[in-house]
Amino acid sequence: MLLHVVPLADWSAAPDAPYAPASLAAEGFVHCSPDEAAALVIAGDRYRDVAGPLLVLLIDEDRLAGEIRWEGSGGTLFPHVYGPIEREAVTSVLEVRRDADGRARELTPWL
Repeated sequence: MLLHVVPLADWSAAPDAPYAPASLAAEGFVHCSPDEAAALVIAGDRYRDVAGPLLVLLIDEDRLAGEIRWEGSGGTLFPHVYGPIEREAVTSVLEVRRDADGRARELTPWL
């Protein structure tokens, strides 16, 4: 299972199309996390100032058409998906709960 942090506005932008964040066009892949702890760190570090709900997609890697490569960043391996995320591959969606200062604290079921 792969995890991907995404603002609700981005996830909802084109609900009938595979999800293709800006990183796919800019870098050639979709950044993912290997577990919930890493997703919370990403949410806190990179999305702290993003307004509105912040989600974490749980992705079944066996349902993805794109290649998955585990690549290093700061001595840690992260999964990168080289292609869009098919919506059928998303098995669950969690919401990032943040404190008053915007720090990511926990993941809870969304809706």
